[in-house]
Amino acid sequence: MTPVRPPAPRVPGAVNWLGLWTLYVKEVRRFAKVGTQTVLAPLVTTLIFLGIFAFAFGSRAGAVGGVPYLQFLVPGLVMMAMVQNAFANTASSVMISKIQGSIVDLLMPPLGPGELALGIAAGGVTRGLVVGLAIMPILAIVVPTAIHDFGFILFHAVAASLMLSLLGLIGGIWADKFDHMAAITNFIITPLAFLSGTFYSVERLPKALVVVAHLDPFFYMIDGFRYGFIGHADGSLGAGLVVLTVANAGLWWFAYRLFAIGYKLKA
Repeated sequence: MTPVRPPAPRVPGAVNWLGLWTLYVKEVRRFAKVGTQTVLAPLVTTLIFLGIFAFAFGSRAGAVGGVPYLQFLVPGLVMMAMVQNAFANTASSVMISKIQGSIVDLLMPPLGPGELALGIAAGGVTRGLVVGLAIMPILAIVVPTAIHDFGFILFHAVAASLMLSLLGLIGGIWADKFDHMAAITNFIITPLAFLSGTFYSVERLPKALVVVAHLDPFFYMIDGFRYGFIGHADGSLGAGLVVLTVANAGLWWFAYRLFAIGYKLKA
């Protein structure tokens, strides 16, 4: 008879894939459980924005980037909905865990700082992509939409969602109360979003503001994503790929370090 081996603790390898997957699933289930708030609400808000711009400008805006204004506008609206929800997902996850005292449940399992950052950030990216996939088909019914380069659409959707997801993660770790998160939204995200060309072509801005807009990472995520649909870009597509890659690498390293040193997470 083969001897029965006594139970033993599971020893993870260099990467705790099971723990990472469990954390990711937990983050996805967290926003999926309240889908009315996390998916349906952004869809309704985006439709309201589209309706307002359609009635306020409509055909009077003329062609922008070689396409009717509403076709130019739709990718920007979708992108902003995606990144706002990616940011909200990670920021609220960490903030609520800190306020409720359940952050210890994240820190106790055998998960390294990289696995913690990746699991939480991936949940935010997933929420952003789900919101985009929910919104885009509805808007395409209202405004005829074509796909010029699917690769650019996919890259910028993932990279932009990851950038805001990591920013929300860092903000959630830094913030002590929701007022701090509101400050990040009001003084960082909103100004960068309005300067990015979401609702207009930056080519129509004064020259000084065009230079400033090209320093805005939000401009590149909007511009590249829009190029994937209409085939027109206001800036350098190559520069956009570099900016988003470098920004994500920098934010990833920062989030990793915050988890590694336990900044505002460990007593």
